[in-house]
Amino acid sequence: MGRPALLAARPDLAAHWAQADALFPVRVTGSFWSRVDPSDRLDPLARQVLPSAEELDDPEGLDDPVGDAACSPLPWVVHKYPDRVLILLTKRCHLYCRYCFRRTFDPAEREDPTVEELDAAIAYARRSGAEEVILSGGDPLAVRDERLFDVIDALRPSVPVLRVHSRAPITKPARVTERLVRGLASRAPVWMVVHCNHPRELSPEVDEALRLLIRAGVPVMNQAVLLRGVNDDVEVLVELCRALVRRGVKPYYLHHPDRVRGAGHFALSPQEGLSLYHALRRRLSGLATPRYVIDPPDGRGKIDVERHLGSLDLSLA
Repeated sequence: MGRPALLAARPDLAAHWAQADALFPVRVTGSFWSRVDPSDRLDPLARQVLPSAEELDDPEGLDDPVGDAACSPLPWVVHKYPDRVLILLTKRCHLYCRYCFRRTFDPAEREDPTVEELDAAIAYARRSGAEEVILSGGDPLAVRDERLFDVIDALRPSVPVLRVHSRAPITKPARVTERLVRGLASRAPVWMVVHCNHPRELSPEVDEALRLLIRAGVPVMNQAVLLRGVNDDVEVLVELCRALVRRGVKPYYLHHPDRVRGAGHFALSPQEGLSLYHALRRRLSGLATPRYVIDPPDGRGKIDVERHLGSLDLSLA
């Protein structure tokens, strides 16, 4: 959706739009915007996608809040866990979430790997002995079907399990076509991990995209991010998790917000998050309860907040 239409709905954003957009692009799909209440300045969906003056003054934020750089043996590859390798297929997204932990990518860098870089990433993953490869980004569904399928085919049979981590089924559900779903189903096991933070993101279009995947036999899980002013409320989280399970989607992770530069206004303390999580867990079954995790900046990978709170450097979390 274009800047004029967004500013027409929220003229108060004009003063800081250009500066925020230069730091991290402001892009919103028409589908997602149709679920926003533009008259509500506290709207939890709008807060995720519209720029804020708070982005411009965040002295405590980090450029690499999850320690990916130290775990990147090659461009476009992150290898934190012995049995899993992550490949970034692109830096492009259909919609740019303002809390994105990769929002500090240098805009002058290429948005996509070269053919040689992608071939090298695939070769690394194949010889790594990994059980799973995670295709991420950016959004891996921002690339063409052919490229996505070619990468999956090139990884097999060396890599038994593939995951596609994408927000597109939520932000641009029309991207989930019959052709895409057939291609993923024919290459099973391929798991789809979507990203939905608030129950109002689950529109009829999104429901249809999820149905297409699930009916084809593509397992779907969800990862959400705990965000101040968006879903830092137990009733919202309960509604989200139950709504997902009713649609056949397993709530997988609830991420503690990463302290990326420009997203400090979304931050909660781990203690605040744990209080919410304890309340959530009392209300939900095991099936509907996600893991509450944090990905600290030392690059060790995701850890359970509850179990490891004492070992966290809270100044960085």
